[in-house]
Amino acid sequence: MLAPERRTRADIISAVAIAVLVLLAALAVWARGDATGTESVTAPTPVSAPPTADQLPSTLRELWHAADAATSRALTSSGVAVTGNDGTVTGRDPLTGAQVWRYRRDMPLCGVESQFAMVLAVYRDQRGCSQATLLAGESGERRTSRSSYMDPTVRLSVDGTYVLARGPERLEMWRSDLVRTIEYGYVDALMNVKTQPRSDCDLLSAGSSPSRLAVVERCPQDPADRLTVLNPAPKDNTVPEEYGSHVLSGAGADSPDARVLAVSDSRVLLYLPGGTSTAASEVTPPRLAVYDGNGNPLVVQQLSAPLSETAAAVRLGSTSFVFTGNSLIALNGSTFDPLWAAPNAIGTPAMMAGKVLMPVGEGIAALDPSSGAEIARIPVQRPGYDNSPVSVAVLGATVLEKRGPVLYALG
Repeated sequence: MLAPERRTRADIISAVAIAVLVLLAALAVWARGDATGTESVTAPTPVSAPPTADQLPSTLRELWHAADAATSRALTSSGVAVTGNDGTVTGRDPLTGAQVWRYRRDMPLCGVESQFAMVLAVYRDQRGCSQATLLAGESGERRTSRSSYMDPTVRLSVDGTYVLARGPERLEMWRSDLVRTIEYGYVDALMNVKTQPRSDCDLLSAGSSPSRLAVVERCPQDPADRLTVLNPAPKDNTVPEEYGSHVLSGAGADSPDARVLAVSDSRVLLYLPGGTSTAASEVTPPRLAVYDGNGNPLVVQQLSAPLSETAAAVRLGSTSFVFTGNSLIALNGSTFDPLWAAPNAIGTPAMMAGKVLMPVGEGIAALDPSSGAEIARIPVQRPGYDNSPVSVAVLGATVLEKRGPVLYALG
């Protein structure tokens, strides 16, 4: 018969040491986990969107304001106004500014967007702007999330179907459930490098529609900027499908200021800065250039002045609006044919009671959407306004203005 095993003092010390190591490892995983440093305060009951306004207000005054440095435009979702600041995304009552829900992470906010009654918050960790979380607009409840390698900074935009997250070296597009549909540019997975048509280019600008992704990029081997038109949802999200890729030509085609302004299912609208041609010594004015769905040039529309760095475009219904820095240009949303232009704009518009609300220096001008004719002028006091672009949004009878890093509610 074998003698029974006996535990020695060394065995006990080894067992204790192993237990301590396991505990330390568990604590490290917990400390670095996504749940740590996250605070989620949801709405007691889901809120609903207020009734759509059927008439314009005759006057507007400030109801409240809140810090909003992480968004690129005035945002609403379901029945809340959305602000993003200092790691916190907040859904607010549009009339009082009171918190309806709040989501906070102990990370810097890269950006916030809204679409389909959902709010997207993207945070930066050691892998760049890689932590994306989708929140329900009516309650702030977390729906889903994703994590992947991204650039340290990204610009978010939405097109009614997808979310586009573009950094200076790579971009991704995500479905409504945050599943990636395409990655383009630099990739960190070595096995995917060869699937990219170009992986060493600077991505200057990008825009999307449900069927087209347009990218303006500058590649080392090219004499000027390149326009690449892609399928936003190829069969394999690691293998981009190009509809066309062409090096731009003409004065300003090598400028870092060239950018995508709007994309439809069959057209791409670019801004091309003017410049002096070295061959003919002729000055070419800045222009809006329209390309087909394969990136081939179609029409050029000359501008009287360059677009400012703060120029932006929004789509409202079937019309695209380009804020040039001092005026508003309305374009057909599919073909980008010009419809009308309105002077003295200080930002991007919104729709209210069937009219276009365009921010101007003295307040808000209400324009006829078919002709651009001014129908009414609503005074707005903006004390301390720093001349930064104003982004307008409407929620019920409340008009929201994002001025710089602050969101203002007017009613």
